[in-house]
Amino acid sequence: MTRRHRAFVLASVLALGLVAAREAVAGPASDQMRSRIDRVVTILEDPILKVRPQERRVALQGAATDIFDFPEITRRSLGRHWQTATPAERDELVQLFTVLLERSYLGRIEQYSGERISIVGETLDGELATVRTRLVSKGGTETPVDYRLHRAGDRWMAYDVNVEGVSLVANYRAQFNKILQTSSAQVLVQRLRTKQE
Repeated sequence: MTRRHRAFVLASVLALGLVAAREAVAGPASDQMRSRIDRVVTILEDPILKVRPQERRVALQGAATDIFDFPEITRRSLGRHWQTATPAERDELVQLFTVLLERSYLGRIEQYSGERISIVGETLDGELATVRTRLVSKGGTETPVDYRLHRAGDRWMAYDVNVEGVSLVANYRAQFNKILQTSSAQVLVQRLRTKQE
C-alpha cells in the first residue's frame, strides 16, 4: 500500500473504532461522527447484509459519503490547480477520486479486526473542527489520528485525516501537483481512470 493511501485507510479503520469510545470528550463534531460510525457498525453486523456482499457494499458506500466530503477532499487535494480545471474536469476528478478513496475505505473496513479508538479532544474554530483520536492496537500501541471537519449546513463532514502527522490531503496534493506542473488536469483524469480500471 502506498503512503498516500495509508492515512485514508487507517482513518477508515479508526472511524469504526469510535463506537468503542463512549466515555470520550464529546462535542458537536464528535457526536455527529459517532452517530455515523454507529451506522457503519450496524451495517457490518447486519446478518442479512453479511450474506449479501453487494448490498452491504452499497450500504457502506452510503455511510462513507455521510462521513467524508469527497468533493471537498478532491478540491483540497488539487489545491491551486482546482481553479484552472474546467467544470467538466472538476466533476470527473471528483467522481474518479471518490471511487479511489471509497475502494480504499471499503476494503479496509471489511478487514476491521477490533482496534479500539478513543476521542481525546475536539477543537472548534468557527466553521472548522478537529476531532482528535487515538487508535489502540491489540498490542497496546497508540496511533494519533486527527479528523479535520468543516460545517456543511448543520452537518460536520471530514475533509482531511491526519495520521501520525501525515495528512491525506497533503499527500495527494503533492502527487497531483507533480503531475499538474508538467501536464494538464486531463492527464490527471486519465491517470485516475487507469487506476480505476
